[in-house]
Amino acid sequence: MKVKNVLAAAAVCAASVFAVSSCSKEQEAVAPAAKDGISPSVLTQIRAMGFSTQDVKKVEDGYLVEGDIAITDENLATTPDYQFLRVGAEEQYRTTNLVTVSGSSRTISIRVSSTLPAAYVTAANEVVRRYNAQNLRIRFTRVTSGGNIVLSKAPSDADYLASAGFPSRGNPYNSVKVNSSAIGTANPTTHIATILAHEIGHCIGFRHTDYANRSYSCGGAAVNEGAGSIGAIRIPGTPAGPDPNSWMLACIGSGQNRPFNANDVRALQYVY
Repeated sequence: MKVKNVLAAAAVCAASVFAVSSCSKEQEAVAPAAKDGISPSVLTQIRAMGFSTQDVKKVEDGYLVEGDIAITDENLATTPDYQFLRVGAEEQYRTTNLVTVSGSSRTISIRVSSTLPAAYVTAANEVVRRYNAQNLRIRFTRVTSGGNIVLSKAPSDADYLASAGFPSRGNPYNSVKVNSSAIGTANPTTHIATILAHEIGHCIGFRHTDYANRSYSCGGAAVNEGAGSIGAIRIPGTPAGPDPNSWMLACIGSGQNRPFNANDVRALQYVY
C-alpha cells in the first residue's frame, strides 16, 4: 500500500504499505532490461506473477513490488493451479497462498521488535483486537519473544513506510518492516494500526483490494497488472464495484484510519 498525503492544494504521494515513489504505475508489455542489480530473468518472473516490474527494488528479504510487497525467491519459484485465477475490478482479493488452519483454529503470534518505539506496541495491540473481533479461524496474540510475525524497523535507507509478503507453505509471512522514522508515533490506535493491519493482511494472503485499478486510491493512470501466478482470487460476497474504505486499498490518506468495513469483514470471514 502507498500513502497519499493531502497536505496542500495538490496531493503529495508518499509511499508505504506504502512506498515513497510515484503513486502511478505504468504497465509494461515486457519486463525491462536488468537494472539496480536485478536480473532480466527475475524481472520476467515478477511480471509473470502479476506484478509491475516498474520500480522493483532489491531488499533484504527479496524484491519489493507494489510499494510494500516483498517477493522472495521461494515465491518466484511457486507455480499454483491457474484454473482458480481471475482478473477483475475493485473487489476484495486473496492470493493462492493462504495460512493453513488445522482443526478449528490457529493462533498467530505477533512480536514488536525493540527497534520500534513503544507506540507500535500500542498499535499492534489494536491490530490484534481488530482481527480477533471478527471471530475468525485464525486468532492473533502479541508476544514478547519469538513470534510468527515480527514487526521490526526498516533499514535506514528504506524509501517505503512498511512492507510485508505473502504466506509460504501454509505459514504467514514472518516479517513486517516498518519505517517508523517516516511514520512517526502519532495516532497509534488509528493510523499506525491501519498500516500494520494492512501489512498483516498481506502476511495472511490478501492482495490490494484495488490491485486491478490502483488509480482508484492512488490517483494517476488506471493499471491492471493481471492476476499472474500469485493469484488474484475474488472473494465471494464482496462488491464488484469500488470499495473506498477497504483496509487493503493500495493508498491511504495521511493520518487516515481504516478499520475493517462490512466488505472486509465478509472477506476475512470467508477466507478464515
